[in-house]
Amino acid sequence: MTGSFGEMGSLLKQAQQMQRDLDRVREELRTRTVEGSAGGGAVRVLVTGDRQVAKVEIADEVVAAGDRAMVEDLVLAALRDGVAKAATMAEEAMARVTGGVNLPGLF
Repeated sequence: MTGSFGEMGSLLKQAQQMQRDLDRVREELRTRTVEGSAGGGAVRVLVTGDRQVAKVEIADEVVAAGDRAMVEDLVLAALRDGVAKAATMAEEAMARVTGGVNLPGLF
């Protein structure tokens, strides 16, 4: 019977270590950024690894064109690109901690 308690203790230690590792990765992702872009770089966004939009840049020529719908479409496309890249970055970082096991709700 003591063997099973020892195994439970070992599992608990592993779970605690994984939690510390996940917390470290989450903090790291907050500081890492990816760039999303659209229109050949006419609109660029920086998105953090925890999927927060940090910056939006719109080229002068896009603004000067005065086409509001085009600007909106480019911003939306750049945001989608950036958020998708941030999600991929987060998934890859979390997979290193979890050994590739998909644990819902990590991000």
